Parts: sequence; C-alpha cells; structure tokens
Amino acid sequence: MTNPLFSTIAIAAHPLLPGAIHEATLICDFFTKHQVSTFSTRLDDDSLVRMAQNGEMDLMIALGGDGTMLRAGHICSPFKIPIVGINLGRFGFLMEIRQQQWEAILPRLLVGDYWLENRMMLCATLIRNNQSIGSWEVLNEVVVGRGTFIRPVHLTACVDNRLLTTYVADALIAATATGSTAYALAAGGPILPPELRNILLVAVAPHLSIDRAIILADGSSVSITVQTEHDAVLCIDGQTPIILYNNDKVDVHASEHDALFVRFQDPGYFYRNLTPHMNQNPITGKPR
Repeated sequence: MTNPLFSTIAIAAHPLLPGAIHEATLICDFFTKHQVSTFSTRLDDDSLVRMAQNGEMDLMIALGGDGTMLRAGHICSPFKIPIVGINLGRFGFLMEIRQQQWEAILPRLLVGDYWLENRMMLCATLIRNNQSIGSWEVLNEVVVGRGTFIRPVHLTACVDNRLLTTYVADALIAATATGSTAYALAAGGPILPPELRNILLVAVAPHLSIDRAIILADGSSVSITVQTEHDAVLCIDGQTPIILYNNDKVDVHASEHDALFVRFQDPGYFYRNLTPHMNQNPITGKPR
C-alpha cells in the first residue's frame, strides 16, 4: 500500500550554504515538471511558521546539514508536517539524501514510496520565581550549564518530582534519542535508537558527582534547578543561550509533538549507517 501523496512542497534552503538556494531552485523545477506545487524559500524566512500553521505546505524538503533539520523540526512538528533532509553540509547524521542523490530518490515521493519515522521531541519550560518565562520545542537537547566564567555550577536534578542528585559540573544535558548522537555523545553518553522515547541525562565535566549517563523511563520528566553565584545559561538545540539566574528551574518533558522524517531506506538504516558516521570527523575534512 502506498502512502499519501503531497500537494504542496516547501523547498527550504540554509541561507548561508554555498549553492543551497540554487539547488532548491533545481528541485522546484523538478517537481514543477511533474505538476506538483512547490515554492523555494530560505529556512530563516519568518513567514514559514505562519505558512505551516495555515496549511500552505504539507511537506518540507530541507537543504543543509543537521542544524537545518533541527530548525525544520521546530517549524514543522507542531503542524505534523513531514520533513525530507538533503545533505549539503559535512556530517548530516539526520539527513536522508545526499546532494548527488536527490534526482534518483525524490521521484519515489511521487508514487508514495516512503515511510515516516516519528522522532520524540521535548518541551522545555523556564521557571523563574514560580512563573513561566518561556517554553520551547526541542529536537536534540536541552543544556543547562555555566556561562562565561570557567567555574562549575550546581545543578539539582529531580526526576518525576523526586530528587535525583545535585551535579557540580560544567553542564547537564537532557537529550532525546535523536540528540544522543549530538552533544550528549561528545560528552560520553550512549547512542540510543531513534525510536526510543526516553530522556537521556549526561553531565558535562562533573566534579565529584555522578559521572554516568542516566536513561529515564519512557514518560518520565526532569527538572533542573540552577544554584550559582555567577552566570549560567540555558541552550536549546544549539541556539542562542538564555541567561539563567540563581534558583531558576528548567522543566523538561516529552512534547505532544513529534518530528516526522521521511525515509526511503529500510528501517534498519540507523545501525547500518552508524559505523560510517562514527568513523568520520567532519572537522578533518574527511569524505562525508
């Protein structure tokens, strides 16, 4: 049985990657030849959220790297819009298609030959003086840690409203399974299969604190309270840090929204691609 076909496709390109806008134009031309409505845009176009909310797209093709997929996930997940990632970056762990492959693979969208992968997202809320300061959707990770001063912060973690421990560390990461291959991996955490719906806790440079990652049960939540005399920050999916103050609390739980990734590979792709991804360092310029 084939999947539903898409009627209006947004081709969203990373605005700073060389050739991304041109590649988006070529993809638009491809779909136009097949009588599918598309439009090309930059991923930083503020109108994209409004267009997603108004139902002006039912699929997004994101051109860039993993950061591009994070941005696309933030835009599309509240409206259940699937995303196809075309890798124009170096690493592309989240991407489905290489730049040179799209002409061969995208025709499968036209006949419904794909499957949708649900990726759990988190909701993070900043509480200050018992009031909510803001709330964010998270695809990779929530990071609560030190700011500009190179001193550890005290971070009290409670799981399901029960005290877990107080970390003395540079930061504490609360990651999804998707984020387990990002900052959490660099900090020594385990790799989780993408279908898991667990929160992963990983401390960064803990001092006389729990130095092992903790995987919370499906459905559990965590709150992280900052105790510090100097600056601390909250960072959502690598975006601009938010300044935190003493006794600020960050509540993290599973979001009601999932990111939907369009996949053309078989469901075993994650393990098959794991070793090639782990054996390359994008900083060294090795082939992607």
